[in-house]
Amino acid sequence: MTNQDARRMSLDAAMEVLARRRDQQVVVGTMTANGVWRQKSPHDLNLACIGFMGGASTLALGVALAQPERDVWVIDGDGSLMMQLGSLGTIAGAAPTNLLHIVVHNGVYETSGSQPLPSQAEVDFEQMAKGAGYPLTASFGDAEEFDAALDDLLAADGPTLIQLYTRPEDRFYSASPTPPGSTPPLAKMWPPIANALEQG
Repeated sequence: MTNQDARRMSLDAAMEVLARRRDQQVVVGTMTANGVWRQKSPHDLNLACIGFMGGASTLALGVALAQPERDVWVIDGDGSLMMQLGSLGTIAGAAPTNLLHIVVHNGVYETSGSQPLPSQAEVDFEQMAKGAGYPLTASFGDAEEFDAALDDLLAADGPTLIQLYTRPEDRFYSASPTPPGSTPPLAKMWPPIANALEQG
């Protein structure tokens, strides 16, 4: 399935499919998908990767290696991952069986004004992950197909990469600007995560 001919689901539909499977996983979210995810699945084990574009996957890798008995999901963006493609090789080499890498592929840098992603019509993160050594990969452009396949993907050993083709929605700029100082620094977001991990 290529980016050009894929059916595209809404970001809301994609996050709803994931939220129905949410239990006690640590979920690292980044960029536009993070806001939708936090609405669909509010939880103390949500970790927002803010101001660190491209770093969500390696942040999630660190958590997965530190917490091998706990499942860790990362909800990555296509623009973010393009900035740190080397993370695919790093993750595959570390081989954390508890890591699920979701890539929301809408073809644009939505948080900065929906500029087209370089080579957005051809770039395929599933093929990149497969080439890097991920043992399991998949792509979906339809929420029902994603829903039907997800349980089997979650049951398999990772690292697993799932590419979700979604529609660009200009969500970031359709909302009111975030007031200065309203986003908590990353350092202040760590204590709830640490407390939740300790409590199991």
